[in-house]
Amino acid sequence: MNVLTVNAGSSSLRLAVFAAAGEALSLLAIGHFPDARNNFAKILRTFLEDHGIEEVAVVAHRIVHGGVRLVASCLLDRETEAEIERLVSLAPLHNPPALAGIRACREVFGMRTEQVAVFDTAFYADLPAAARAYALPSEFVHKHGLRRYGFHGIAHRALWRRWRALRPEVPEGGRAISLQLGAGCSMTAIERGAPRDTSMGFSPLEGLMMATRGGDIDPGAITYLQRREGFSPEVTERLLYHDCGLQGVAGESDMRRLLARDDAEARLAVEMYCHRARKYLGAYLALLGGADAFLFGGGVGENAPFVREKILANMEWAGIALDAGANRAAVGIEARVSRPESRTEIWVIPVDEAAILAEEALTVAAVRSAPGQGGNHERGSTEIEA
Repeated sequence: MNVLTVNAGSSSLRLAVFAAAGEALSLLAIGHFPDARNNFAKILRTFLEDHGIEEVAVVAHRIVHGGVRLVASCLLDRETEAEIERLVSLAPLHNPPALAGIRACREVFGMRTEQVAVFDTAFYADLPAAARAYALPSEFVHKHGLRRYGFHGIAHRALWRRWRALRPEVPEGGRAISLQLGAGCSMTAIERGAPRDTSMGFSPLEGLMMATRGGDIDPGAITYLQRREGFSPEVTERLLYHDCGLQGVAGESDMRRLLARDDAEARLAVEMYCHRARKYLGAYLALLGGADAFLFGGGVGENAPFVREKILANMEWAGIALDAGANRAAVGIEARVSRPESRTEIWVIPVDEAAILAEEALTVAAVRSAPGQGGNHERGSTEIEA
C-alpha cells in the first residue's frame, strides 16, 4: 500500500511516497521542486514515472489553515475542500497552493484515490485560553473567529516526537521549546506533549521575524502607514506577507546570502532575526519554568550554526551551554549541540513532516474503512494527538 504525501508551499512542492506494511512505513521516493507554480499535475506525473510508482492508495496533503472547524485530520470531500477555500483570506500564501495540489491529484488519480487533509493548525486547537485569545471586543471575536490559531504544527509535532524518541527516559517528553526557522519562522512551548503557547497567531504573520514577514509589528504602525500612503487592505496584506522581514530590512530574504554579506543592512537584518527569537525563547522559558530541550528545525535552524549561536549566546546564567564545535559541525544533520553540563539539551533535528502526513493518512483511511465508520466531523476520532 503506497501513500503519497504532498506539501505544497507558496511556490515550491515537496512530494514523498511511502510503502505501508501494517504500522511500518518505508520511504520509496522523495522530491523537492522549488518552482512548482501552475505545474503541479505535470510535476506529479513525472515524479511518479521517474520513481516507478504505479499505484497510490491514499494521498495526504499538508494544509496550513483549518480554522475553527477543521481541527482533525480528515478525508477530503467537497465540504472540506470548500472550507479550506473559504479560509484562503486567512492564509493567502499557503491555502491556495494546497488547493492546487488537491486538484492536481484529482486530475492525476481521478476519484478512485482517497485524499486526506492534515492541518498545521490542529496541533494548537486546544491551546490554553490565555494563550489562544486576543484582547479584542468579544462581539468581534465571536463574530469573526478571531483567535490565535498557531501554524507549523506538523513541524513542531515532528520535532517534539523525535526528541521524545531520542530521550525516552524524560517523562512524557518533559518541557521542550521547538524552533522552526526557515522562510517562515515560529516557536512553540511544549509541556508533556501539549503546546502551551506558540509565536504565530491568527495568521502566519505574527511572532518571529521571517524571510519576507516582519513578525510582531505594532498595529498602530500599520494603520499609520495605511493612512499616510493610502494603502488598501490588499496592498497592506501584500506588503506584510512579501516585502517585510529580512527582505524589507536588507533587500534579501535568503539567510545564506545575508550571512555571506558584510554590509550594515545585512548585519542588522541578522541581528534583528536572532534578537526576536532570543526574546521569545526567554518568554517561553519563563512560561514553562525552564526547559529540558531546545529543538532547532527548518532550513535555517538546521543549516545555520551562526544563527543558533547568536540566539543562544551568553545564556550560561540560565544553565544553557552551547558546544561551539558541535554546533559548527551540525549542518543538515541530527546532532546534540549542548555541552554535557548544560541543564537544557540543545538539539538540531531535521524535520520529517512527510512521515507524519503519511501516518495521519493511514489513520484516517483505517477509521474510514472500519465497520460503522465514515464521513468527516468537526472534531472526529482522528484528531492529531499532542
